[in-house]
Amino acid sequence: MGLKQNLHKLKEKYKGTKMAPAFNALHTFLYTPNETAHGGTHIKAADDLKRTMNMVILALIPCLIFGMFNTGYQHYLAAGEIQAVSGGFFSSEFWTMQNFTLGFWKILPLIIISYGVGLGVEFIFATIKGHEVEEGYLVTGMLVPLIVPIDIPYWMLIIAVIFGVVLGKEVFGGTGMNVFNPALTIRAFLFFAYPTWMSGDKVWVHGAVERAKEIVAGSNADAISGETILGGLAQSHPIDYSVLDMFFGFIPGSVGETSTLLILLGGLFLIFTKIGSWRIMLSAVIGALVMGYIFNLVVAGGLITETSKFYGLMSTEFWHHLLIGGIAFGIVYMATDPVSAAQTNKGKWIYGFLIGFVSIMIRVFNPAYPEGVMLAILLMNVFAPTIDHMVIRGNVKKRLKRAKLKTA
Repeated sequence: MGLKQNLHKLKEKYKGTKMAPAFNALHTFLYTPNETAHGGTHIKAADDLKRTMNMVILALIPCLIFGMFNTGYQHYLAAGEIQAVSGGFFSSEFWTMQNFTLGFWKILPLIIISYGVGLGVEFIFATIKGHEVEEGYLVTGMLVPLIVPIDIPYWMLIIAVIFGVVLGKEVFGGTGMNVFNPALTIRAFLFFAYPTWMSGDKVWVHGAVERAKEIVAGSNADAISGETILGGLAQSHPIDYSVLDMFFGFIPGSVGETSTLLILLGGLFLIFTKIGSWRIMLSAVIGALVMGYIFNLVVAGGLITETSKFYGLMSTEFWHHLLIGGIAFGIVYMATDPVSAAQTNKGKWIYGFLIGFVSIMIRVFNPAYPEGVMLAILLMNVFAPTIDHMVIRGNVKKRLKRAKLKTA
């Protein structure tokens, strides 16, 4: 007897018990549900929550694969074992098995922990509360390994995932009810609970933290720098990367955030499949460009001098802000979260613009944490219902005004 038939028998056996959601979840995760709706009129569509989640994961796969190569590349480059890429995006110095192997074995445990712990918590809550296991964590489970430092201790990640799923999602009622983006909730917990592992110039390149410890202990080992472009600009250090390096992603950073090219392609895929909101993406980009341009005008007007701690990021070309840090990744894959984002069309324009605008503002004015997209999205998650409420109230007032004019 096949696995499908066995799962179906277990579903029937434990139907009505607390264990039913667990077997139902395994069955619907592996196979198409075999229930048929009866009576009344039903909307027939090929998409459901699981398929939607799978499409987002497909959009993330290129960033994941590239991140595996880049993890190895950044490690060997910082250690002085290889030369910098010189042949463009398809350079043979980058796409090597050596780079991929190191990156694969460093990232795979992060993925296993993210999905294992997160789905485990989902199963426990579903069993206790007696409802179906929801598929909302399928995307969160893939996002988490892409936005954390490569060498983050596994126990920290386990605690953060439990915190994010329980307090960032389940306490609000589960998938579709959460106020905050769960992946960003996990990252925010890590940042505030373990700040030394989420910032600085050692956490973004594999081996840099351990090499620094060896040097402190008296070893003759050479230091490995893991400084990101944002970290350098926040300290007014010059950028050693070309625009193409930043666009292609040959720079240090979180696993999935470095390649603007692949993030852009992923965004177009989400727009084409009508999963991601192009209004939020476009307005967030406009907001970031506007804030960056304002800072450029401030520098051009002489209001900020080179001695200011804000000069490095303020003087950065306004459009370069989209190529460095995690703002592009955050805009495409997190700001567009259909649950925590604004729902009205006008609200999406306001919501996205403020995310981009506030992201660059935080990036510039907080040198200790030169990346603002996480905090900007979480902040706007809080205000998204208010934005929609004000938009709806405005529409109601306009309609009432038109009605009064017609009856006058």
